[in-house]
Amino acid sequence: MKAKAIVYCDNQFGKMDGKTTNGLVRHSEKYEIVGIIDSSKVGMDAGEYLDGIKNGIPIFHDLDDAIERLEDLPEYFIYGVAPLEAFLTNEQRKIVFKAIEKGMDIVNGLHEFFTEDEEFIRKAEEYGVKIYDIRKPPAKKDLHLFSGRILKVNIPIVTILGTDSAVGKRTTSVLLAEALKKEGLNVAFVATGQTGLIQGAKYGIAIDAIIEEFMTGEIENAVMEAYDTEHPDIIIVEGQGALSHPAYLSACAIIRGARPRAIIVQHPPKRKNIGDFPYMPMPTLESEIELLEIFSRSKVIAITLNHEDMTDEEIKETITEYEERFQLPTTDTLKYGCEKLVKRIFQVFPELSEGQPDE
Repeated sequence: MKAKAIVYCDNQFGKMDGKTTNGLVRHSEKYEIVGIIDSSKVGMDAGEYLDGIKNGIPIFHDLDDAIERLEDLPEYFIYGVAPLEAFLTNEQRKIVFKAIEKGMDIVNGLHEFFTEDEEFIRKAEEYGVKIYDIRKPPAKKDLHLFSGRILKVNIPIVTILGTDSAVGKRTTSVLLAEALKKEGLNVAFVATGQTGLIQGAKYGIAIDAIIEEFMTGEIENAVMEAYDTEHPDIIIVEGQGALSHPAYLSACAIIRGARPRAIIVQHPPKRKNIGDFPYMPMPTLESEIELLEIFSRSKVIAITLNHEDMTDEEIKETITEYEERFQLPTTDTLKYGCEKLVKRIFQVFPELSEGQPDE
């Protein structure tokens, strides 16, 4: 049984800073999401608003509204906003305090760790609740340096990288992993951010909270843990940020630690500027592919689209354009699924077809 949870995402659901909530609405192995808090979208169905398909998850005005309308009090309150700002405002702190006072355990995906805040600690003790800081890194004594073990892995490792943050890399990773499982493969998925971990990924680390010296080693360790435990046919590794991004190092560590044998690139064709940095233009898809292939010494084998601000006709036209220009399979996994990606992976790694039943 999944634990019931409500997710706070006021004024951000469906937007870039609401990516944790967006991800939980689409997929969660650990929690049953019973509601979203966003006062700007009250009364809507979360699935219908996000993807045009109803999923029965209601959107509430605030926590009081949710508690009044839900049959049972959810066990967990998930803070589902992932802003660039480092700390909560006083008003946002009060919202989390209220959830604690209602007896709900807190799941926090921020860089601000509630378990290191005296006021949060006192509140949690007073009301007997637990706080989970998902991004909080292991103690330094438990961190891993790069060891080179990854060089001995003899199965395909595929990373989903992108041209910016919050473009759907995790969503495509999860959908692709599920699609490959349906083909009969033993697939391991490695999460590299807080949302994937909150969704219930068995393997992974929130890499952007790790000290730089240990980032590559922690990625390697997460991949090796999946490899040694699951004995998979293929490993899918979620990407973070972009290799070209001026503010983030995560993609660099993921490439070095996971040593992918193939890369899929996710790109939002209509995005003009880097998210959270409106004064910086987006990289071109051409420049990102070139950078990725040079840095990784691997190959980009497919392109996936983020369809923000695109009509269905524009999506189709862009897919046709990219396939002609780049000579790479291109798709929008939320619109059209992962059939092209699965076919491409079997082409690039024919050894995966061995032992597979004939059609």
